[in-house]
Amino acid sequence: MLELRPNCEWCDVDLPPDSADARICSFECTWCAGCIEGPDSPLADVCPNCGGNVVPRPIRPHALL
Repeated sequence: MLELRPNCEWCDVDLPPDSADARICSFECTWCAGCIEGPDSPLADVCPNCGGNVVPRPIRPHALL
């Protein structure tokens, strides 16, 4: 099962399981959309841990928690 880490690894903002702002890489490093996306973001669409791309994290509905 995908590990849903609770915070952005860069800015420590809370990212609950149903957050549409959570992003992950293939190693499940977790970032918020504000830190990872766009040309002015501190991480510029690349995971600083593995160098891979980052995609939206699937949500886990409250009914399944």
